[in-house]
Amino acid sequence: MTSREQHDRMANAIRFLSMDAVEKAQSGHPGLPMGCADIATVLFTRFLKYDPKAPHWPDRDRFILSAGHGSMLLYSLLHLTGYEDMTIDQIKHFRQLGSKTAGHPEYGHATGIETTTGPLGQGLANSVGFALGERIMNAAFGNDLVNHYTYVLAGDGCLMEGVSQEAIALAGHLKLNKLIVFWDNNNISIDGPVSLADNTDQVARFQASGWNASHIDGTDPEAIAYAIEAARHSDKPTMIACKTTIGFGAPTKAGTNKAHGSPLGADEIAGARKFFNWDSPPFEIPADILDAWHTAGQAGVKARTDWEGRLAKAETKLKAEFERRIAGKLPSNFDAVIADYKKKLAADKPKVATRKSSEMALEVINGAVPETIGGSADLTGSNNTKTSQTKNITPDDYGQRYVHYGIREHGMAAALNGLTLHGGLIAYGGTFMCFSDYARPSMRLASLMGIRSIFVMTHDSIGLGEDGPTHQPVEHLAALRAIPNHNVFRPADAVETAECWQIALESEKTPSTLALTRQNLPTVRTEFSAKNLSSQGGYELAAASGEAAVTIFASGSEVEIALAARELLEKHGHPTRVVSMPCFELFDKQSDDYRKKTIGNAPIKMAIEAGIRQGWDHLIGSDGIFIGMTGFGASGTIEQLYPHFGITADAAAKAAEARLHGK
Repeated sequence: MTSREQHDRMANAIRFLSMDAVEKAQSGHPGLPMGCADIATVLFTRFLKYDPKAPHWPDRDRFILSAGHGSMLLYSLLHLTGYEDMTIDQIKHFRQLGSKTAGHPEYGHATGIETTTGPLGQGLANSVGFALGERIMNAAFGNDLVNHYTYVLAGDGCLMEGVSQEAIALAGHLKLNKLIVFWDNNNISIDGPVSLADNTDQVARFQASGWNASHIDGTDPEAIAYAIEAARHSDKPTMIACKTTIGFGAPTKAGTNKAHGSPLGADEIAGARKFFNWDSPPFEIPADILDAWHTAGQAGVKARTDWEGRLAKAETKLKAEFERRIAGKLPSNFDAVIADYKKKLAADKPKVATRKSSEMALEVINGAVPETIGGSADLTGSNNTKTSQTKNITPDDYGQRYVHYGIREHGMAAALNGLTLHGGLIAYGGTFMCFSDYARPSMRLASLMGIRSIFVMTHDSIGLGEDGPTHQPVEHLAALRAIPNHNVFRPADAVETAECWQIALESEKTPSTLALTRQNLPTVRTEFSAKNLSSQGGYELAAASGEAAVTIFASGSEVEIALAARELLEKHGHPTRVVSMPCFELFDKQSDDYRKKTIGNAPIKMAIEAGIRQGWDHLIGSDGIFIGMTGFGASGTIEQLYPHFGITADAAAKAAEARLHGK
């Protein structure tokens, strides 16, 4: 066992790397690493199962720094334990352009960063997905291959953010007992004492949500170790409230908000060096302490090689399936399964809502892809996210494939990201399109991280009818399309829906949103195409009878209206073509030639979508005709609302003819 003196010096290595990096950058948050260095040292030297030389080892324990502003704590740990890409040069270039040491930990920038944790509460909420992912994979592959913990370091801000309650309530309900959260209980926020804004009994809150929770001294290594050991033997998730001092060791700033988010300054750092009896120059760690940290980093090698031995000896089929899932690759017959299904749809020509089309596609997909994990934010019957293969995951049975997230859209979206990041699983979850507002922070982070989270958003327009404008999304398509690296799919029928699902599953580095209707839609793709036409983002669905006078672009439920408007215009002698636009993002990635050809040269360009205009001008031009919404919806039946807002084939045809006649 490490002596107290050795522990203190190892913890101080974290403190001084953090202080010195923030000081050199003249930017950052030194307070958390200084206050939490003891917790991190105990965890990384005595409990955490990891191997810096194999950072993606599937059965490693996960460490999530939810309080991402304290990023230098994580970077220091990665450097000290021997992660090859976290060099001392990276530490010296903290927060500088092009460095791996970004202001907040960013997934993919450096190995050992499990998720992007900038907005507070996200890491804590992601961790529920990580912990659930471990249990699901354990049920599928057994203790020999999957048996690890998820540890989280969260701050006051993480616990004040509303998403934290969604997350901890779900984790408590599911009894995710391998989830262990350390709360950096330092009573300081940016504005000053936490008591300025909050006096919640956090331990009682966690206990009320089905957790074990208790207070400890966050600077006492034996108290920390005892609490972790107890947590590892619990049948519930555990929160350990660690009493710490922000900026511990800084002579005048410790315990104040001045230690939170700005450099300490040369005098304060000099005082801290004196306080800790640390006489090494900036960025230098005494050789014996560096050796001790490297030894701690090598302790996991045996656990990893033992695991590799168990994997090598596993039954051939099980081993192959585990390796396929961890690699994120779809089953080899997936494309053939989708092609067969599209042939059936072309023959059957179903008239169903695209939310139902999605369920039909998922019935096929979930039968072919065993790693899909479905769910809904208490709208299963409306979102149509459950199929015959996806029975309920419960605290007594993690071997199923459906999560009832409850009315927790933000918590669900964050958990989806955690499930995805864990590896071996493809997670999707549903709610109403207008509630993407509640899920959007996590949807944005999925896009930033470049991961395959899938968001099913039904009731995608005024077409949901009587629920009225509170539930009718009008600006949401534009808002989601504004997120970089996020594919927003709005399929027009069952065939496009199947194609959009195929693309979503194949998009390993881009999350997807499927915007789906409540109302029934006819099949507009009546001929089988082996090619996934939706993968082009937009394509000509109906050609003009001659040189096109009008091109109508539409998505989703309005493609039907566009086709009817074309028919009216053609009857009146105006050759008209229709372009279906299931995904702006994919269309924008096509070649210039393809885009120019698809947009075409018709003098009149029109778009029809039961949402706002924003985003369509890059196809129709600022002088193009837009048939859609200019404000919020209204309560009424779908049969009343579309004519009320002028979203009809007749209105579209008349608008085109007025322009053609120069009116």
